[in-house]
Amino acid sequence: MDNILDKHSFLEKQILELKKEKNAVILAHFYQDEEIQDIADFVGDSLDLSRKAANTEADVIVFCGVKFMAEVAKILSPSKIVVLPDLRAGCSLEDSCQPKKFEEFKKLHPDHKVISYINCSAKIKALSDIIVTSSNAQKIVEKLPTDEKIIFAPDKHLGNYLNKLTDRKMVLWNGSCIVHETFSEKQLIKLKVRNDDAEILAHPECPEQILNHADYIGSTSSLLKRVQVSEYQKFIIATEPHIIHQMKKNEPNKTFIPAPTSDGTCSCSNCPYMELNTMEKLRDCLLKLSPSIQMSKELIFSAKKPLLKMLELS
Repeated sequence: MDNILDKHSFLEKQILELKKEKNAVILAHFYQDEEIQDIADFVGDSLDLSRKAANTEADVIVFCGVKFMAEVAKILSPSKIVVLPDLRAGCSLEDSCQPKKFEEFKKLHPDHKVISYINCSAKIKALSDIIVTSSNAQKIVEKLPTDEKIIFAPDKHLGNYLNKLTDRKMVLWNGSCIVHETFSEKQLIKLKVRNDDAEILAHPECPEQILNHADYIGSTSSLLKRVQVSEYQKFIIATEPHIIHQMKKNEPNKTFIPAPTSDGTCSCSNCPYMELNTMEKLRDCLLKLSPSIQMSKELIFSAKKPLLKMLELS
């Protein structure tokens, strides 16, 4: 145990020294491992982190998250070096929506405006009219004319949830998050029966059958706020369970239970892409300033337009 602690302390020391030497800022998404969250300068959701990084004097942005998040940081800070601890850290939503196939899908609906969830590649952003987050999606959709025809990509579950909230009939791309699809309705009902004093919190990337049992639905930042203002002392959390680390830090006297998966025991709701980033890889990417996010000026320009449209509407 002492050797493990010594190794961790040494890694932390190396990372902090390299951060200072490289004039870097470390960003960590809520779904990252606890030790990465604790060493980061900022912890949050993808867009909030990128905006904070853009407002710093840092020359280097280390994004501990997944590739599309690091791309957003590069789009908003094109003159900065943006590195990702493991370039293989992707996203099932991004993977489900490939540019060539999406272009073909758009051609089938030529009179539709394209709204894309921020969980997509820069190339999909460039093919979109507006980008949304789970925090502002409803507000932005409701600002568009009621007769506006819309394609929503890539998350069908978030799109379906928005259709219900806004009474729209957006055409949905058939994509989903592997993490949020692991939750079991049957096991969730059993867990709720055993914990009838708990409030169920869910992210809108969850399938409809999970959202139907939720007491509160919201983005990662919204779920964190809910925990702080809710009168409940116990919560069942239906999103990637690493967010519970921040919930415990904010509300140490409250109890948090990860929503169950199919067999009710495995930790299948951990994001396998987020877990590719480690403290060792964080140190190494600072040391080598690699792997870095490389994008053409044309792609940055095209992908930035729908992001700016989002900021204008929200």
